Amino acid sequence: MTTADHKTAPESPIMTENAKELYSISSGQETVDVVPAGIDAEVAKFFADGAETRGIEIDDATNRRLRWMIHKRVLVVMVTTYFAQSLDKGTINFASIMGIVEDSNLHGQQYAWLTTCVYIAILVCEFPTNRFIQQLPVAKYLAFNIIAWGAVLACTAACKNFTGLVIVRTLLGAFECVCQPAFVFMSTMWYTREEQALVIGAFYSMNGFQQCVGGLIAYGIAQINNAALKNWQILFTLLGALTVVWGLFVLWWLPDSPMRARCWSKEDRLLMAERVRKNETGIQNREFKMYQAIEALLDPTVWAIVGISFTNALPTGGLGAFSNIILKAFGFTRLQTYLLAIAQGVIIMSFLFSAAYLSKRYNNKLIFAFLFTLPNVAGTIVFLTVPTTASTKVGLLLAFYCTQGFGAVAVLNLAIMSGNVAGRSKQVVATSLTFISWAVGNAIGPQVFQDNDKPRYTKAFIAHIVVYGVQLGLIVFLRLRLMRLNVLKRRAQGIAETREGGQAAGESIGHQRAFDDLTDKENPDFRYVY
Repeated sequence: MTTADHKTAPESPIMTENAKELYSISSGQETVDVVPAGIDAEVAKFFADGAETRGIEIDDATNRRLRWMIHKRVLVVMVTTYFAQSLDKGTINFASIMGIVEDSNLHGQQYAWLTTCVYIAILVCEFPTNRFIQQLPVAKYLAFNIIAWGAVLACTAACKNFTGLVIVRTLLGAFECVCQPAFVFMSTMWYTREEQALVIGAFYSMNGFQQCVGGLIAYGIAQINNAALKNWQILFTLLGALTVVWGLFVLWWLPDSPMRARCWSKEDRLLMAERVRKNETGIQNREFKMYQAIEALLDPTVWAIVGISFTNALPTGGLGAFSNIILKAFGFTRLQTYLLAIAQGVIIMSFLFSAAYLSKRYNNKLIFAFLFTLPNVAGTIVFLTVPTTASTKVGLLLAFYCTQGFGAVAVLNLAIMSGNVAGRSKQVVATSLTFISWAVGNAIGPQVFQDNDKPRYTKAFIAHIVVYGVQLGLIVFLRLRLMRLNVLKRRAQGIAETREGGQAAGESIGHQRAFDDLTDKENPDFRYVY
C-alpha cells in the first residue's frame, strides 16, 4: 500500500462543486485523468499537502504501530462510551427490582413503555443524527450527546410518576442514538475492513460487560439503607454524573478525523488514512448526494441488512427489559438475580468476541451469523416446552443464556454493513435504516411481553421463534446475493471468477478511486465481503 501522486490544488472549502479543480486521489499509480465523483476537499487537500510521503510502503511493523495509536485514542473512547450508553439505558432494568415500579405507581404496560419510548425516540432521531454525523465534527458532536444524556439520566432520580419517567427516557433515547451510527462511521474512517468486525465486537461487547458491572453496582447500592434518596435514585444520580464527566473527557481526547488529529504527526496521519484506502469506502464527505440516497433505498443488500437488524432486535428488546423479571420468575431471589446478571454479561461477551474472532479467522461473517442464531432458537424452544419447577430452573437459566447470542449476530450484521456499503450519503441512509429497524424491533420487543401472559410469557417466545426463522432466511439470501455481485464485478473487468469472498488469487486492484465518494455499485474496484 503506498501513498499517492497528486497534482497541486487551489484552496477550496470543505466541499466544492467545481470538481475539475480537485485532484484525483490515486494509489501510487498514474493519476487518473477523470473528474472525481464529488471528493471531499478537506480530504483532497490533506493528501496533496502530504505529497512528500508518496511511494512509502506501510510495512507490518508500521501498521501495528499506527493501529495501536488509533486504539488508544479512538477504540478506548468507543468502548467506554458504549459501555456507559448500554449501562445507562439498561439502568431501568436494575431499578425495576429496586422499587421504582412501586414508587412511581406504574401499572399494566407502563413499565414496558419506559423501554419502548427510548426506541421510539431513536426511531425519530436516527436519520437527523446520521446527517449531523456526516456534516459536523464527529468527536465534538459525540461528546455533546454524551454530556446531554448523562444530565438527563441524573434527572431521572427526580421523577415521581409515569409521565416524568417517559419524558426523561425519551430524551435519553434521543441523545444516546448517536453512539452506534457514529461508531460504525468511525470504524470505516480509522480501521480496515478486516479489522472492523473485531472493533465493532469490542464496543458491542459492552452490552455484556455492563451486565457484569451493572449487577455489581446494583448489588452494592441495594445494601444502602436509610439514605435520604431511595436506592434507585442513587443509582440514576451516580451513573448520570459519571457520564457527564466522561463526555467532557471525550471532548478533549478524541480526534474528529485523521485530517484533524493534531495529536499525531502529519506523516502518521497520512499513513493512517492510507491504511483504509483498500476499504473503498472513503474517509468523509459532507455533501448529501440524492442519487446515493435513492440507490440505498433501492438496494436489496441494504434491505436485507435492515431486515436482519429488525429480526435480531425484536427479541433483544423484550429480553433486555424483562430479563431480571424473567429470572425472578424462574424461582431465583432478588440477590441471586443481581449476581446471575454478571454471568449473563460474561456469556454475552463470549458470544460477541468468539463471533468477531471466528469471522476474521475464517473470513466469513454471514455463515457465523447463521450459526450464532441457532442457540437463540434452541433456548426459546426450551422456554416453550419445559415447565418451571425447582428441578428445572437451572436448565431454564441455561436456556436463557443461550438466547444471548443475538449480540454476536448484531456485530456481524454491522460489520457486513460497514464493509459493503460505499458512498457517504448511501452510508447515511443505509445506517439510518438499519438503526431505525433496530429501534423498531426494540420498541416492539417489550410490548410482546404482555402483562396478562406472565410469568412465562409463552406468546412472546412463540413470536421470537417466528422472527428467528425469518432472520435465518435473510442471512442465506444476503450471502448468496453478495457472492453473485462479486462474480458480476469480476466478470465486468474480465477477471476470472472465483468462489472466494474477497479478492481473487492474483487479482490486483489499484484502489485509484477509493476516496472519490463512489458507491459500491459505481466503483469497479469494490469487492463485497460476506
